Amino acid sequence: GADPGTKPATMFRKNLKKDPELFQNVSEGLRRLYRTKLFPLEDTYRFHDFHSPALEDADFDNKPMVLLVGQYSTGKTTFIRHLMEQDFPGMRIGPEPTTDCFISVMHGEQEGVIPGNALVVDPKKPFRKLNAFGNAFLNRFMCAQLPNPVLESISIIDTPGILSGEKQRISRGYDFAAVLEWFAERVDRIILLFDAHKLDISDEFSEVIRALKNHEDKMRVVLNKADQISTQQLMRVYGALMWSLGKIINTPEVVRVYIGSFWAQPLLVADNRKLFEAEENDLFLDIQSLPRNASLRKLNDLIKRARLAKVHAYIISSLKKEMPSVFGKDSKKKELIANLGEIYTKIEKEHQISPGDFPNLAKMQELLNGQDFTKFAVVKPKLLEAVEDMLANDIARLMAMVRQEEASVPSQSVKGGAFEGTMSGPFGHGYGEGASEGIDEVEWVVGRDKPAYDEVFYTLSPINGKVSGATVKQHMQKSKLPNTVLGKIWKLADVDKDGLLDDEEFALANHLIKVKLEGHELPPTLPDHLIPPSQRGTVSCE
Repeated sequence: GADPGTKPATMFRKNLKKDPELFQNVSEGLRRLYRTKLFPLEDTYRFHDFHSPALEDADFDNKPMVLLVGQYSTGKTTFIRHLMEQDFPGMRIGPEPTTDCFISVMHGEQEGVIPGNALVVDPKKPFRKLNAFGNAFLNRFMCAQLPNPVLESISIIDTPGILSGEKQRISRGYDFAAVLEWFAERVDRIILLFDAHKLDISDEFSEVIRALKNHEDKMRVVLNKADQISTQQLMRVYGALMWSLGKIINTPEVVRVYIGSFWAQPLLVADNRKLFEAEENDLFLDIQSLPRNASLRKLNDLIKRARLAKVHAYIISSLKKEMPSVFGKDSKKKELIANLGEIYTKIEKEHQISPGDFPNLAKMQELLNGQDFTKFAVVKPKLLEAVEDMLANDIARLMAMVRQEEASVPSQSVKGGAFEGTMSGPFGHGYGEGASEGIDEVEWVVGRDKPAYDEVFYTLSPINGKVSGATVKQHMQKSKLPNTVLGKIWKLADVDKDGLLDDEEFALANHLIKVKLEGHELPPTLPDHLIPPSQRGTVSCE
């Protein structure tokens, strides 16, 4: 029953129960849920003073963003240039620490640079909350706008090169790790760049990677400039990199590392060309999938945030409950901060919350020092219930919407720039190799080795020019390929589907076995250039 002073938010929640179809799209749904259910909880328990500023409308609508992080001279800016195949305003490249700014590279009709102070007052850009980091940071923040097809679907953020050694750390004038953490919460992909030529992970870099601790799912690692060393050195460097990362990033699964040379210059050591091409192709596919998975990522981040906000509310209300009403407030505050670990354990047991959901203990203690505990709010079940309801019901409904949206939108993916070069044409990944060998030749490519295959064919004593499955089976099994693969090869090779193979089909089966043994994939259907010449134009397209 509603008392007469029901707030509109509860009315809204009632409507939502009755009529769940209130959201036009996922991002609008997320925005409404955040405003009506999560924000009141965050606001009451001062979540924004502790963890991260309130989300803005722009946070829900913006394009997927890619954040590039790395020590200086690992090729971050060059990597962006390589993706877009175009210089961007404000770009500086060199072996010394050149990019000392955070540059957000975004799409715009006119080419130009917007300085940080102007950026943080623009409601259309997702950067308004960065003003909290102060002037020293804003002077080192800008947006480079330019018309580029790649930027129509993603934005890229270039960061200052991370320095090695201690001395430069003091001179930044703003909390570098905190700024990166702010970005990490809002981007879709974090790419850590390392230089294969001089691999060292400085203290500041380790600290930065630790600051990105809760975002391992967004992290990908690029081992750049890998063409400058020999294969043997590359193996060693790769091993060393994995080992160092394993000590800093504590996750059970291994971070995905892409090895290559991400710029448009000739390879210095071309031995590993094939590897670099395959890796670059994988990384491009990964970046191209971002627009498609953007809603899912926003949903995921909102769930993470809601869980933290819930735990935070329990912590703050527990501290409030322990505060004396009149005397001894200061000493009690000190004692509570010192015993925060015990309070965590108590909340963990009482509310069945996993320890991984709690904020970092030392950081929380430090932040609590500056707070007035008497102004904290007591526990308010209504607010917590709203968030519980959001996690239990609304999120599931949005999840279904995400799937529908993905299905109904024609596959969005990043286009333009370096992404065009790998798509089609003779330099596309895997062109003219494996099953697509001979794709642009006039002659049937299987014909080259047919005399050798024919010799085997006639030893299998064909009847009416054809051999049966049982006879071919023993020959095909000599390849040691598993039956599932051989079955697929049989299906592809028996072009006229009569359950027998003639000499051309037999040669084709052997050709496909060769393709598979050379490590290539079999095509799902037989490509035109592999159809035996005598059957061209007569094949029934089933």
